[in-house]
Amino acid sequence: MKKLLGVAAGLLLIVAIWGWVPFSNTIDPDDALAPGYDGLETGVERLSDGTYHVSALTRMPGVKAEMVKWWFTDFLQTSEHYSWWHPTAHVWMDWENKVPGEIVGASHLVHEYIGGEMQKLRIQFVPPEQVLGPLPEIEETTFVLCARAGLLEEPIYVAKMCHVVRDTPWGAEMRSNFWMGHVARREGNEAVTSIEGIVGNRALARYMLLDEEDAVALMTHAIEEMGYLSDLLPALYEQETGKTLE
Repeated sequence: MKKLLGVAAGLLLIVAIWGWVPFSNTIDPDDALAPGYDGLETGVERLSDGTYHVSALTRMPGVKAEMVKWWFTDFLQTSEHYSWWHPTAHVWMDWENKVPGEIVGASHLVHEYIGGEMQKLRIQFVPPEQVLGPLPEIEETTFVLCARAGLLEEPIYVAKMCHVVRDTPWGAEMRSNFWMGHVARREGNEAVTSIEGIVGNRALARYMLLDEEDAVALMTHAIEEMGYLSDLLPALYEQETGKTLE
């Protein structure tokens, strides 16, 4: 009996440290890319490896995926522009390695309030495959934007994220997905193997450090900022480009 209890205790310790499915990737590309709707379009859930999955679905009447792409790749340049995106939460922004018309490889440096707390973040835009894995063929009426999110003042990534915008007959829908608790040390724009990643990506560390309140605050922030973006984009796009997208 003692031997059985010892084995059980050992197994519980392993699960606590590594999670229910050791070494697995709990990021499901269907959360972002599947047609139709899944079971959690807006909400938060703790995954088996201790990470939090945060999702928010934003319906954007009169908007098209091309407008959202233009906002990120061409228009968004100043802190004033950034404040339009969320007047009460977005404070300051800058870019590193930004090329007009492109977004992958650029780092968005921001100061913003999430859940009432000032966050200083570095959002490194990466090829979607780095977050979602191999992708199916993406329609021209869909825009996929993925990134690693980390601390602005320390070389640490702490989350992965994707926004997927798809056209609808009446406008567009944006699926925003965040996976909190994906830790990596940053060297330049690259995630590298480090003690921070080894320790930070254990389920036990994630359960200790990640809080549901923070996940809900992130979801709320995403709903709010993408709602503001939906409201301003149609008129702004027409004003700045002279085009409308039907």
